[in-house]
Amino acid sequence: MTQPARSKISRLLYGILAYLSLGIGLVAIVIPGLPTTEFILLAAWAATRSSPRLSAWLENHRLFGPILYNWRNGKVIQRRAKVSATLSMLLCACLMLAFLEHHWPVFLAITGMTLGNLWIWSRPERAAPAPSQAQQP
Repeated sequence: MTQPARSKISRLLYGILAYLSLGIGLVAIVIPGLPTTEFILLAAWAATRSSPRLSAWLENHRLFGPILYNWRNGKVIQRRAKVSATLSMLLCACLMLAFLEHHWPVFLAITGMTLGNLWIWSRPERAAPAPSQAQQP
């Protein structure tokens, strides 16, 4: 667990980052193409440095709590979240290609989504067994 920031200004900046990331993460639930999980992870990280109350709320939340638990215990992203992220990014890319002019910002956004998607799929889906469990016959 990360220690809270020491100075008031750093706690304030981490707090702003936490709430801003949480807000974007909440919006990302309904907007295709925005990554919910990454913003919630960023919000949780910043909250541990600024607001024990927000940190506890995130960890005990019925939707965000399991995501944070899985991440902290093996950098795990469940297959359901991976599929959801892939489908939302694919939908967003198709909408951009269908409705926007094909200039470099569109291709840059699609490249960013592709790289993000590759990173998401590189994460494990299950936590690795504990060393004592792996050695048992």
